[in-house]
Amino acid sequence: MGWLFNSQSRDELIQKLIRPHDSDKTSGRNLAHTLRRESGTYVLWSVVEITAKIQGGHRNLAPGESIRYIQCDLLECHDGQWGYKGLEESMEPYYYSCPLSYLAMVEEVRPAWRALVRAWHDSRRKPAASRLVAA
Repeated sequence: MGWLFNSQSRDELIQKLIRPHDSDKTSGRNLAHTLRRESGTYVLWSVVEITAKIQGGHRNLAPGESIRYIQCDLLECHDGQWGYKGLEESMEPYYYSCPLSYLAMVEEVRPAWRALVRAWHDSRRKPAASRLVAA
């Protein structure tokens, strides 16, 4: 999927991305979200739950069945317009600042990506720990 831009503010875009949705086939809700800055890009991490209303409404779920996934929305502003590019864990995004608590909320899809998320968090903790040892 490419980038989608329009004339809304960053806050309006975030509200649009985390808003519950309801269609004839599915309903969805955002269970958790956080905005981080990584590699010069805003990254909106979310845990999304989709519930099927009809058979095959989403990923072959039966009516009433739900699935959760980690959503990674990249946010950028160009010429005064905010846009986003939506990715999921299954796409193994090249961003790793996903909150560790989100990993526990969702069934594992890409172990290699999750290992990189954990490594990213470990690397951010190590400088503080090494300063304590050196002091």
